[in-house]
Amino acid sequence: MTTKTAIYNHAVNLFPICRSLSGSGVVETLSYIKKFLPNLNVETVKSGTQVFDWNVPQEWNINDAYVANSKGERVIDFNEHNLHILGYSEPFEGEMTFEELDAHLYSLPEQPDAIPYITSYYKRRWGFCLTENLRNEMRKSPKEKYHVKVDTTLEDGDLNYGELIIKGQTDEEILISTYICHPSMANNELSGPCVTLELASWLESLQGEHHYTYRILFLVETIGSIIYLSKHLEYLKKHLKAGYVLSCVGDNLDYSVVNTPDENTASEIALEHVLKHHTGKYSKYPFTQRGSDERQYCSAGVDLPVAGFCRSKYAEFPEYHTSLDDLDFISEEGLFGAYEVMQKVITLFENNAVYKTKVLGEPQLGKRGLYPSISTKETAAQTRDMMNLIAYSNGSRSLLEIAEKTNTSISKFYPIVPKLLEADVMEKHETASVCFPKIN
Repeated sequence: MTTKTAIYNHAVNLFPICRSLSGSGVVETLSYIKKFLPNLNVETVKSGTQVFDWNVPQEWNINDAYVANSKGERVIDFNEHNLHILGYSEPFEGEMTFEELDAHLYSLPEQPDAIPYITSYYKRRWGFCLTENLRNEMRKSPKEKYHVKVDTTLEDGDLNYGELIIKGQTDEEILISTYICHPSMANNELSGPCVTLELASWLESLQGEHHYTYRILFLVETIGSIIYLSKHLEYLKKHLKAGYVLSCVGDNLDYSVVNTPDENTASEIALEHVLKHHTGKYSKYPFTQRGSDERQYCSAGVDLPVAGFCRSKYAEFPEYHTSLDDLDFISEEGLFGAYEVMQKVITLFENNAVYKTKVLGEPQLGKRGLYPSISTKETAAQTRDMMNLIAYSNGSRSLLEIAEKTNTSISKFYPIVPKLLEADVMEKHETASVCFPKIN
């Protein structure tokens, strides 16, 4: 199975699961991921645990939920689509007219065919989500009696998340974080975990032949990252060099970067360089338009260099947080495109180093077999990247800085560097963990 097919198949397999902040849906999702990443460590946090300014909520599980008409027909049925239930609904059963029921219904007048995704995590209530078209049909009979059942539990229990540490040659770290807390939405929920799962598999296959240590997190959004930071913030402040939150990376549309407050960390610089040369087009969003866990990683006092990476940014596409975000909205090509971008970003970090040319003046490359023996008007173009690399390598500029100065993809330097090292034209000074030029 190709990686492209594998990523999409993960989404297909995970789509039916009803996930939320806690409960069996999260456990089942983590169990699925652990089948492919056996070294994944699944952590458990008890309800009521205080984490910074928050408390871990009660565990929520659902068995069934429906609204049945007077004929016993389920007009709203959780079993047909798990977006039909208001997330974290408390248990309820009773009879009521549509007029009474209507206060517990949620729909989107501007998208009459879509079921919205609505939650009430921290205030107890119950409710159902439905299409505006169905709601309008029910409005025609305001005195119709309905039997309502919400078979859920809200009680003290556990909140779970997954952590995978892939050790490198140093304790300098790169973070990849994604969330596993939404029900059946393909782009908003599943694209991030599915791409991250395959990235982690690829990194593990390198068997430690990489400079950085990679910290891979499968969290529930907001409270999950807050829990994680409450446990690991001081270590991350010392060791984290860059990080990314992956969300909404499965469609075929634009690529997007959600900036940190500084707007100039290694995370953004590396990602933007890859996008500029790999895709030629991407959108940038300031931290004021944050929405996923970059909110927590970059919050005041935390201040970690973690940027957001999306294709169509969350809240910027009409299918967002609705039933229209289904498996047809994402594609193998869209998911694999995001996977390739992140592979290139990781490869950039692994290869970005500072080199110094050892020869005073322009080196004689011909005698080293590095220059064509016949000089034509095409010769300069054929060797331009090599000559630029030599000319700019003064022991203080990183490969990425040189690539930016020469408007070249850093990937063009990867096969050149070993040749120049072998020919004793250059020497390596340091791994460029902090040598990142500002992207203009």
